[in-house]
Amino acid sequence: MDWDKLRVFHAVAEAGSFTHAGDTLNLSQSAVSRQISHLEESLRVPLFHRHARGLILTEQGEILYQTARDVFAKLATTEAILSEGKDRPKGPLRLTTTVALGSNWLTPRIGAFLELYPEISLTLILNDSELDLSMRQADVALRLTPPRQPDLIQRHLKTIKFHLYAAPSYLKRAGVPRSPADLVDHRLVIYGETAHPPFPNVNWLLDVAAGPRGRPTSVLRVNNYFAMYRAVQTGIGIAALPDYMAREDVNLIRVVPDLEGPQVPAYFVYPEELRHSKRITVLRDFLIQEVAKSQF
Repeated sequence: MDWDKLRVFHAVAEAGSFTHAGDTLNLSQSAVSRQISHLEESLRVPLFHRHARGLILTEQGEILYQTARDVFAKLATTEAILSEGKDRPKGPLRLTTTVALGSNWLTPRIGAFLELYPEISLTLILNDSELDLSMRQADVALRLTPPRQPDLIQRHLKTIKFHLYAAPSYLKRAGVPRSPADLVDHRLVIYGETAHPPFPNVNWLLDVAAGPRGRPTSVLRVNNYFAMYRAVQTGIGIAALPDYMAREDVNLIRVVPDLEGPQVPAYFVYPEELRHSKRITVLRDFLIQEVAKSQF
């Protein structure tokens, strides 16, 4: 199979059109089209359905695309490892984590890392859904659940604790709950319904607040913790927030202080094939040091 034609095919499958693939490859639309036609002729199967709105992979094209995507992902990993300097780590590094952890804890500290390693080009991808590290959607992740894939390496960083917090304006208006049973009369800000919550039993507060009178009925659902934090700041209600986010906020008050939520472990996760990457090693060591210094 001709390597140049396979590279063009991969670009077309990713872009969904000859024109956009040509822009990526710095080739004309007609040159891209010819390469695909020659590849289809050599394989004797159609790879794309052509229609007015773009291109759709055929069944045979989908099979070839899956293989090509794996090959190019592994090549990108190999290229990155080979390009690292002998003395100092350098090159691109993509780190993904949740919106809350990335916004509140990670981002304020990452400047110090970039000062230490100015030749590393870091990209932060904040997403409450898990990206696929094996498919190189990111190089490394900070996660609140252990990885399910066997080819990922995990390093436990810290255990995150949760407590209840509210703004003074809300407590002045609604009163201060003294026990879990009092929570049924308060507005609770909880994590929104989603197929992929950031950790198991994310809405444990609803179970705690349930009693003889049932579960709380005044509830605001928000689908990430940073937005929940902002909702609490504005006096909307009470939420179970991670301590790293709310503990140092002088404008929030911890309520029912003896009530503690589930302890959630945080992991540093990366693919087995990047085990020897200097960029990942120095990032891991930096984060371990930052966790040790901070009240995470």
